[in-house]
Amino acid sequence: MIRPTVARVNLGALQANYRSIVAHLAREKPSHPPGIIAVVKANAYGHGAGHVARALEEAGASVLACADIEEGAALRAAGVACKILVFGALSVSDLDGLFDCRLTPTISTPGAARAVQAVAARHKQRLRYHLKIDTGMNRLGFRDANLRRTLPELLASPNLELEAVYTHFATADDPESPLFNEQRVRFERALWVIKELSADAAISAPPHVHAANSAALLRDSRVWWDEVRPGLLLYGIVPPPLAANVAVTPVITLDSRVVAVKGVRAGEGVGYGARFIAEHPTTIAIVPAGYADGLDLRLAGRGAVLIRGRRAPIVGSVCMDMLTADVTGLDVSPGDEVVIIGSQGAERIDVREMAAQIGTIPYEILCRIGSRIERVYEAGNGMKG
Repeated sequence: MIRPTVARVNLGALQANYRSIVAHLAREKPSHPPGIIAVVKANAYGHGAGHVARALEEAGASVLACADIEEGAALRAAGVACKILVFGALSVSDLDGLFDCRLTPTISTPGAARAVQAVAARHKQRLRYHLKIDTGMNRLGFRDANLRRTLPELLASPNLELEAVYTHFATADDPESPLFNEQRVRFERALWVIKELSADAAISAPPHVHAANSAALLRDSRVWWDEVRPGLLLYGIVPPPLAANVAVTPVITLDSRVVAVKGVRAGEGVGYGARFIAEHPTTIAIVPAGYADGLDLRLAGRGAVLIRGRRAPIVGSVCMDMLTADVTGLDVSPGDEVVIIGSQGAERIDVREMAAQIGTIPYEILCRIGSRIERVYEAGNGMKG
């Protein structure tokens, strides 16, 4: 039994987005197109990690990335067979999961390096890892300026093998920030230092290099290196304020049904706090979707939903389980479709618009779609996935 509010995930659109990114990379760098590390962390940005990961594998993805060992284990349990890179810190996780689930760790601190070396030695295995360099994000990663002091011990670890080096841009989605280019320059210098230290450690195979998230992928082909790491772009959303130069389609829609319609007299209030006062006789529709489903309270008075092909402003307060929309002048009845994210007729409300209305980012809108909302998976031909 499915509640009226449903998220529909078009796996065909997801696969088309993946192939569109592949084609874009090949057009721009035909001699050396980078590979793709497809990012499926945070439940695939709210889309459902298991279904999304399997669809990306089917589309040709050979490497997926998640946030932690626990997410990686869930992907393996869902039947994912390809390589899985763990982005996050390892200090509070069960490191045996790296071996039990065949995961590739990121090593971003000297302490993590020692811990992973110890568990690899206990398993009597040689483990390939990605090395993260902090070039200005000041979150995880070996500081780029300290590598000659901090890296030799890691590079000498007998049970660890350096597979790739990467960094993460703090302002890739801000064209006005000089930090993006500063990080690029710092990373290039760090790569030279790592090359020298690798030679000293008798490491002959050069590591792969990656740095570009969705925004960096769109902005600057100089930071593509060997792989790129699209996340938001895979799900059909261009990181604001950037413009699209890759053809992608939004993967998820969110819709519901009107459960009640009622009249409000002039001067009456609607919702908690009576923040909306009707200035004239008003008709409102009650929609069973609220902040427990991930909708932000700030949508009240700012956002809208689509009913009968028209925008219906959200009025009153967004409640835990429902919202109210002004449908004055529309012939609305219980059971009518309500589109919260997506298209209806000629109108469309997308994630970028909703994020702008409440002063947040599209990532948050997607990741907050609640767990009690059923995800209905559809292939490109409309068949259930």
